[in-house]
Amino acid sequence: MRISRVEAWSVEMGLEEPYTIAYETVTGVRNVFVRLETSTGLSGFGCAAPDLHITGETADGVLATFTGTVEPVLKGSDPLRPALRLETLKQAIGRQPSVLAAIDMALWDLVGRQASLPVWRLLGGYRDRMRTSMTIGIMPLAETVAQARRWVGGGFRILKLKGGTDVEGDIARVMAVREAVGAKIELRFDANQGYTVEQSLHFVRATRRAHLVVIEQPTPRGEPHLLGRVTSGAAIPVMADESLTTLRDAYRLVRRELVDMVNVKIMKVGGIGEALQINAVAKAANVQVMVGCLDEAALGIAAGLHFALARPNVIYADLDGHIGLTGDPSAAVITIKDGVLFPSDKPGFGYTP
Repeated sequence: MRISRVEAWSVEMGLEEPYTIAYETVTGVRNVFVRLETSTGLSGFGCAAPDLHITGETADGVLATFTGTVEPVLKGSDPLRPALRLETLKQAIGRQPSVLAAIDMALWDLVGRQASLPVWRLLGGYRDRMRTSMTIGIMPLAETVAQARRWVGGGFRILKLKGGTDVEGDIARVMAVREAVGAKIELRFDANQGYTVEQSLHFVRATRRAHLVVIEQPTPRGEPHLLGRVTSGAAIPVMADESLTTLRDAYRLVRRELVDMVNVKIMKVGGIGEALQINAVAKAANVQVMVGCLDEAALGIAAGLHFALARPNVIYADLDGHIGLTGDPSAAVITIKDGVLFPSDKPGFGYTP
């Protein structure tokens, strides 16, 4: 079996409800789908979700890379050796994580189809479902509470609130949501780099009665020592997100005990292969892992889910980036019921255009 063709195309998807985080308001997304066609007629599919703030890429740049570099590197090669293919591609394109993630996905999809097994089983099959959080963007207090009640009414048992632009307003929203949804709903908070160390610790103290499970990336990504100061002073776990984009980042964060948890996003780190290595570093340091996402089609979310299902150290999931997307051609590869994600049990990731 050899790769005979590499095809990439972009898909524009809208959001039923635009949302705001600390540094931007999102109204729609553009993903790039990829297909690796082989000499036997078997095809594997992947998806790139470039994000200028997180991955440093744009959809147009991703498409140009596929046309100019990826196809010449992969054409004629054996797709059933995904580690070799990815290492070769890294040398050719450098740091373009969502491109690497899409190819990594397509290669694993091919391996799964060849083996007639879903990817999560190939990777280890530790669990067969996972509960996800539902994210609530920055909005006025009354709207935040209404959103929280709506999602809890829809079966979600974990909510993640976004903040980082107004610490006192964030405190008020967290406390109001806790009062509205009761004690049994798990609450998480993501400041998206918006706080100082002092603001972070003030926020944690002021929301103590809300029993937050974790505070995610409260301080700027380029200053990981600030995360360490929050971690040493906070009474709840502190998670790195934007500060973790490579295996080297993971090693530095855990070696210096700067965080309690890390958020591994397939698009951010460059694929399932890299995610598995980062997870191994985290596990060795007794640091727990959450699998996260960007604004991704369900095919992209599926890659994160299959990775998470395979490893016991991945205890949290924040895989809601596909919920509310309109025009997603891959929506059927994931089933969600009462906030629990179920993968397709078809070979690979189960996507058929």
